Amino acid sequence: MRRFLRPGHDPVRERLKRDLFQFNKTVEHGFPHQPSALGYSPFLRLMAIGTRSGAIKLYGAPGVEFMGLHEENNTVMQIHFIPDQCQLVTLLDDNSLHLWSLKQHSGASELQEERRFTLKGPPGSPPSATQVTAVLPHSSRELLYLGTESGSVFVVELPSLRPLEERAVAAEAVLQRVPEDYCNRRSCELVEALREHPKNPNQILIGYSRGLIVLWDLQNSQVTHHFLGSQQLENLYWQRDGSKFISCHYDGSYTQWPVSNDNRQPEPLENVVPYGPFPCKAISKIYWQTTKNGLPYIIFQGGMPRASYGDRHSISVIHGSQQTAFDFTSRVIDFFIIFSSEPTAEFDDPSAMVVLAEEELVVIDLKSAGWPAVHPPYLASLHCSAITCSHHVSNIPLKLWERIISAGSKQNIHYSTMPWPIDGGTNLAPDPPQRDLLLTGHEDGTVRFWDASGVCLHLLYKLSTVRVFLTDADPNDNMNTLGEDEWPPLRKVGTFDPYSDDPRLGIQKIYLCKYSGYLAVAGTAGQVLVMELNDEDAEHVVDHAEADLLQDQEGYRWKGHEKLKTRDGPVRFEAGFQPFVLVQCQPPAVVTSLALHSEWKLVAFGTSHGFGLFDHQQKRLVFVKCTLHPSDQLALEGPLSRVKSLKKSLRQSFRRIRRSRVSSRKRRGAGGNTSEASPDCSAQRSRSASLSWGRGRGDVSDLQNVSFPLKVQEANAKFDQDALQEMELAPVQRKIEARSAEDSFTGFVRTLYFADTFLRDSSRHCPSLWAGTNGGTVYAFCLRVPPAERRMDEPVRAEQAKEIQLMHRAPVVGILVLDGRSTPLPEPLEVAHDLSKSPDMQGSHQLLVVSEEQLKVFTLPKVSSKLKLKLTALEGCRVRKVTVANFGSCKTSDYSENDLAVLTNLGDIQIISLPFLKLQIRYPCIRKEDVSGIASCVFTKYGQGFYLISPSEFERFSLSTKWLVEPQCIVDVPELTSNNHVNNRSGVENAARKS
Repeated sequence: MRRFLRPGHDPVRERLKRDLFQFNKTVEHGFPHQPSALGYSPFLRLMAIGTRSGAIKLYGAPGVEFMGLHEENNTVMQIHFIPDQCQLVTLLDDNSLHLWSLKQHSGASELQEERRFTLKGPPGSPPSATQVTAVLPHSSRELLYLGTESGSVFVVELPSLRPLEERAVAAEAVLQRVPEDYCNRRSCELVEALREHPKNPNQILIGYSRGLIVLWDLQNSQVTHHFLGSQQLENLYWQRDGSKFISCHYDGSYTQWPVSNDNRQPEPLENVVPYGPFPCKAISKIYWQTTKNGLPYIIFQGGMPRASYGDRHSISVIHGSQQTAFDFTSRVIDFFIIFSSEPTAEFDDPSAMVVLAEEELVVIDLKSAGWPAVHPPYLASLHCSAITCSHHVSNIPLKLWERIISAGSKQNIHYSTMPWPIDGGTNLAPDPPQRDLLLTGHEDGTVRFWDASGVCLHLLYKLSTVRVFLTDADPNDNMNTLGEDEWPPLRKVGTFDPYSDDPRLGIQKIYLCKYSGYLAVAGTAGQVLVMELNDEDAEHVVDHAEADLLQDQEGYRWKGHEKLKTRDGPVRFEAGFQPFVLVQCQPPAVVTSLALHSEWKLVAFGTSHGFGLFDHQQKRLVFVKCTLHPSDQLALEGPLSRVKSLKKSLRQSFRRIRRSRVSSRKRRGAGGNTSEASPDCSAQRSRSASLSWGRGRGDVSDLQNVSFPLKVQEANAKFDQDALQEMELAPVQRKIEARSAEDSFTGFVRTLYFADTFLRDSSRHCPSLWAGTNGGTVYAFCLRVPPAERRMDEPVRAEQAKEIQLMHRAPVVGILVLDGRSTPLPEPLEVAHDLSKSPDMQGSHQLLVVSEEQLKVFTLPKVSSKLKLKLTALEGCRVRKVTVANFGSCKTSDYSENDLAVLTNLGDIQIISLPFLKLQIRYPCIRKEDVSGIASCVFTKYGQGFYLISPSEFERFSLSTKWLVEPQCIVDVPELTSNNHVNNRSGVENAARKS
């Protein structure tokens, strides 16, 4: 009866839990999903990016980050910083304006939304009358000018966002100074651009879509000059001295206009079609930057010939005889130029071009020869090729860290060495306490190594496995080379490349040993590569071995893709991780599990057909084990043949529905009127139900030895299914459908685990390999690894010692061995590097098996059931990810404990104690509808985690009070050089938590 008693409240433990566990979503790594707007403040040296989901993110120096979210979740159309202020204005697609400020709150500073405003027209006016198309924050910091679709310009007061109707510029007032023939021929239409005169703040340029441009005097409310363009206007830009401005047009041309002090009709100085004479795309934005040497920088977006380059996304830079059209692989959202913003400076002297494309941020160094790209310290394009898997390694040794950085620096020799130009604010966060790596596998066969120690996720090194195989693409191809006579002079920039030469190259599993430098990666076509770190370029032959997981069984025929063809002879590899052996699984199915033991020099791999063990020191296959059930025909079809799979899964779904209806009718017919039963009878039924559930879900009877014939197993499964249908459950438990042994993919190997433990008897421990399958089977193999002096002379031997069949047949997602102190066994070589205590080999070891439905502890070596925690029966959830995490107390440095972090299919995270399997706390983390986010989640060793919130962004979270990585920064407001306004000089401190 003790298990039905409510556990007592332990105030000491509750207090300790508060010191150990705390859930926080701390920072978003990567590139914002679906960016829609870009802004920049030369005063603060901060950049702002808005997205289609209504998010706004500010970035400065590495580590300086702010984030806000509009309540409406509408698309951010425009972002404008208020001059010389820590404020900015956003325009959404619902025509609402929002004022944001960096303000102090409780000793910290946040990006807060101050006010919102929607421009309203007179009664009866159409919506287009007030639809905002252009925004101009005035240098006085008191006014905001809003151009609209009707051609009128409205004025709003800052910071109150109160409309000043008396200052509005009506389209009719503008047309009074325009020649009648021009007025009759063209109306003003919408306002395309508003630009303040750089030398006279009382004058603004108003550009209309049909080509009319006027210089409006704000004091006298009149037109001083009008400029009659013949082409549809796209944008305007003032030259620094205010003597000229540039207009760019829909036909791919730009025009220089002089601005004189007299009232003469201005004529254009020149009209240029850079890529004419053929029809060209529109030039949507242009910069004219002056320099000391007299040759200006002319930078514009678009303008390419429509017929041949209409699908290109380009920005052209022209400086004297040097001209380059930077070609981006995704649509350009916006761009800006970083130049001298000092009012006393005579020239612009541009230093960098910052381009926000739809899938990446690209920065071009305009000071260095050849205009190279700048390596970004943040906003990395994680999805340059689709992410297929992730692997986190904590506390990297300094030597390995430096070798990885050295290999990465050799890959970055083509990048500019200039400092990051967006350097506003100061990062106040302390240095990370340790060095952490996040490895991401990609669809194109690459593995990227990211510095995940702090707020900025920074790329250290990129590994490609393509060179080992024969593909259609030549790895030596350089897409950036230009022919001498090529016109337009296109040059590919950026890293985003969503197209894979061969989907079989995709990386599915990664395992890095931080102590030995060995790396194992496995792919979509059954390829397993073992690599070691080399500081120099090398050319060598990659050894090959095949692992036939079907073991020549008759009646099976693989219907999926073929294996990748390998290169013959020596292959040249760059410095870094270099493969020295390739194990090819047959059939070439997706590798579903991977484990590496660098001390024993062994690698284990599993697919939907079985698993194998390979000795990468002797380069010899140790053994293979086929896990296929006779009904597992679906496992032989491969990922590209799914018609039969769909039919079979639908058929099984209908069978389950039919079984559940039959069982519910049986329960209703046999249950009777339970409310009239006596308490004694109810208690007896509850006890019997619990006993039946224990038998059906697996207690000691969970263990079935390999000697059981297949028919006996099928008979047992049928008996348990009938028992589940007939039994009556306790009120706190949910009925779980028994899984049939004939369900598809039961041989799918979900997890592999190496352990030095007691497997045969309690007197001798030995190396072992454990494997868990989708059908609830756990295989254990004893390994005989020769000592170091005879390691190359004697082979590694393996012998199957145990086979455990969980009666509920739920997929096994995790296996763990606890030593005599109930502590998880250390990682390979961890004890040798004095980073962990030696495991206790005196007390009895325990085996923890985590299935989708329950966690269960067995004693070793007898493998008898000790205790279990039912999750699906009690909580209605299924385990998706599980790991052991070390939680340290935030109050004292001498206490820490190991617990299980469990992610379920409902998106919540449960922390469960070891070895007693007591639920400590539960946090909602991911929406249960976000299946890809749950599947992408990866835990760290110290209670943090990452999961994809979009194809290009990782959300970072922490479960620990001690390990917390979040932005901490300060933005110093520079002294104003202008003498007509006084600004607040105090710094803006920020703890930068998410809004």
